[in-house]
Amino acid sequence: MAKEKPNMNVVFVGHVDAGKSTIVGQLMFQSGAVSEQEMKKLREEAQKHGKVGFEFAYIMDHIKEERERGVTIDLAYKKIMTQKWQITIIDAPGHRDFVKNMITGASQADSAFLVIAAPAGVQPQTTEHLWLLRTMGVKNLCVAINKMDAVDYKEEKYNQVKEDVGKLLQGVGIKPEQTNFIACSGLLGQNIFKKSDKMPWYKGPTILEQMDLFPAPDSPKELPMRMPVQDVYEITGIGTVPVGKVETGVMKVGQKVIVLPGRTGKGIAGELRTIEAHHEQLKEADAGDNVGVNIRGVGKKDIARGDVICDAAKPISIVEEFLATITVINHPTVLAKGYTPVFHVHTAQVPCQFVELIAQIDPRTGETIKANPDFLKNGDTAKVRIKPVGNLALETQKENPYMSRFAIRDAGATVAAGMCTEIVKKKN
Repeated sequence: MAKEKPNMNVVFVGHVDAGKSTIVGQLMFQSGAVSEQEMKKLREEAQKHGKVGFEFAYIMDHIKEERERGVTIDLAYKKIMTQKWQITIIDAPGHRDFVKNMITGASQADSAFLVIAAPAGVQPQTTEHLWLLRTMGVKNLCVAINKMDAVDYKEEKYNQVKEDVGKLLQGVGIKPEQTNFIACSGLLGQNIFKKSDKMPWYKGPTILEQMDLFPAPDSPKELPMRMPVQDVYEITGIGTVPVGKVETGVMKVGQKVIVLPGRTGKGIAGELRTIEAHHEQLKEADAGDNVGVNIRGVGKKDIARGDVICDAAKPISIVEEFLATITVINHPTVLAKGYTPVFHVHTAQVPCQFVELIAQIDPRTGETIKANPDFLKNGDTAKVRIKPVGNLALETQKENPYMSRFAIRDAGATVAAGMCTEIVKKKN
């Protein structure tokens, strides 16, 4: 069965309680992706937990713990059809301690909605969310100003939030005048699936219409095949099934592959036996597709989240050390040589040490401002040398931009973000 419409991955990002899950739930329900019966069950459950009005969020927050806490923890995936796309919606957590899951979500997205609650406006984490989207290469962004019902659908409030967010967008190099801002209410379904009658002053698209306004995702099919592993399942009758998004290249049944670094750090070879997406067997999957695969010769113990399934003829490098350009976003003090935070690279999380601060540079021109600085502070961009503590599969920006980006986290916050520019490979 051929795919009718091309796939686009859209992530919803925003501060906790901005109403992301509710918007997505409303979209699912109004588009018929969730039935009236299911909705009724969720409504009853919401009442039982004393969370009236949370039923739309429950569509996405299907994990029991999340229902009881009213917080999105893991990444939830849902499908929706628009005029142009088959959309995979990724609902990313906004909670501080869940940002690392959000990084994984953003790294799989083609486009994003940044959801801001009108009454609260810009929050401390809004900047962090924007930097993450930027670093993860999400170029197409729309801002949803949600909970307009809570501010009496006032245009002044919308304009104020729009202006505040606009300043932040400029700070991360996104042009506010080229960005759509949507006035909406997830809870009451205003400007989500259909146009609202409560905001005659608002002339822009609904959330659904915006999906079709996003440009087509880049399809890096010509690059070597790479699929970072998001999770590994054991499925009766099939065996070990790693799942994830094909970042680049084309994956085919029968293809010889290698899993890197794998348990040994030297990789494990195999052959693609099956590829499945949304309960359908595929002969091949392209860059951008979210799939589950079964690999002959690769068992549950051989493969884990953070490994990369590659074309055996063109494997990814396991790095001894690498050079990178980073920007410090949010460090409590300063960042100096010897610092060893956790690097989030595609789906991997590996501690890495800063072994040399080569130069502080001007991010706009790339020119050196200061050679060998003693430390880096918030807002600084620099060239650095980094050594992973453990095995890390990585590529340079030039070879494969999709596999070169990373975020740096420490003590529950995103400290910096960057991309790899040069690699020294590990010797076997």
